[in-house]
Amino acid sequence: MSFFLTKVLAALDDGGAHPLFIQDGVTTYHQARDRLRRLHGGLGGTGTVAVDLRNRPETVLVQLAALLRGATVLMVPASAPVRDRLAAASGATVVTDRPRDWPAGDVRTLDDLDAEPAPLDPPETVRLLFPTGGTTGTPKLIRHSGIYDGMAHLFTPSPNGPGRTLLVAPMTHMTGNATVLGALLRRDTVVVHDGFDAAAVLDAIQDHRIDTLSLTPPRLAAVLDHPRRPETDLTSVRSLSLGAAPLPPHRLAQALDVFGPVVGQGYGLTEAPMIASISAAELLDRPERLGSVGRIVPGMEARLTGGEVEVRGLAMMDGYLGGPDIGAGWLRTGDLGRFDDEGYLYLLDRADDVVVAGEHGTKVPTTVVEHALETHPAVRNAAVFGVPGPDGRLLHAVVVASGEVTEDDLKTHARDAFGQEHYVPAAVDFVDALPLTDVGKVDKRALVQLVTAP
Repeated sequence: MSFFLTKVLAALDDGGAHPLFIQDGVTTYHQARDRLRRLHGGLGGTGTVAVDLRNRPETVLVQLAALLRGATVLMVPASAPVRDRLAAASGATVVTDRPRDWPAGDVRTLDDLDAEPAPLDPPETVRLLFPTGGTTGTPKLIRHSGIYDGMAHLFTPSPNGPGRTLLVAPMTHMTGNATVLGALLRRDTVVVHDGFDAAAVLDAIQDHRIDTLSLTPPRLAAVLDHPRRPETDLTSVRSLSLGAAPLPPHRLAQALDVFGPVVGQGYGLTEAPMIASISAAELLDRPERLGSVGRIVPGMEARLTGGEVEVRGLAMMDGYLGGPDIGAGWLRTGDLGRFDDEGYLYLLDRADDVVVAGEHGTKVPTTVVEHALETHPAVRNAAVFGVPGPDGRLLHAVVVASGEVTEDDLKTHARDAFGQEHYVPAAVDFVDALPLTDVGKVDKRALVQLVTAP
């Protein structure tokens, strides 16, 4: 049996009446185990199971039930455009709490899976798929297996007893998935939020004495800036990890001031979730490190090729679906960076036109947004790029109009096209013509200088 599944089943057995999930009530470890067994019984034999569920206990329980069946599990990211979600799950059995979003195929609800438990015959390994973000056409699917056994080795019960983890990231994204599974393996309690609200986060920390949580830079900024934050008791927090997008140094400094020496930052990709990290102890009295994502974690290697960060090692995907195993090969991250003399990595920019935006750190290809804007009947040309914002990168559009159109019109057009807010430009400028380079390409560097000039 898979080492990961062995450890998960042992945790559910050992947890007994201790709370595993808190969300509109309490789900104990044994209640979760019993629910898992019924979901496992209802799944039957399936090849690939696509999990399209909002944040709730059943999201990870369906995932585990399918893995116990030997199925390949596809985690459908909540932040992806609808067309990409449909394309990624083509041919799979979809388990969802929003069946109207899935017009065809083998679509099942949680009620459909409620059945009598069946004998367990767990596989020797687990197989999961995570789509790449912001794709055109059929998204690439990332194959993962070994990192889950790695989680089972890494996450063990604390000698100080069970802790309390706050989950705000979607369980169908790698960060949220690892958070909830790590907490289960540690025998902790997970306070589950479906969506992000800064006031609710502050309430949860104080009311549930949360000791562990993870936030993206925009969400950290919302918590830090909330008017109720100064009066909230945050002393229970022992680990606040930040990641998914570059963090402005001033925000990291503010987080250390507010939460104390418990704040760390991580760097990873869906393809390689653990690449580098930096702890609060490494930041104290070292303000120059506030812009660093840390040192490369044990078991991983990194190098710079033409300024781009490449990585390999233990915390890696198996490969892309339909492609060769990556094995000991190097993965191009698409990030430009530099190392200092002590081995700390500093990310400088993206190597291409992808902008990491939104609360989940979604990679948004600017070409896709440009093409969507250009489908508006009053738009002749559009250029989209990332610009620095107060709490991370923002999408900015420059448009050549062919008729009457406003900034709000184009934001609504993008919102309707994608159904996701992070694909909507934060600002739109109008010009008579886009500047071109000598070879006839749009000169985005000139546009960035234009819109960011004081």
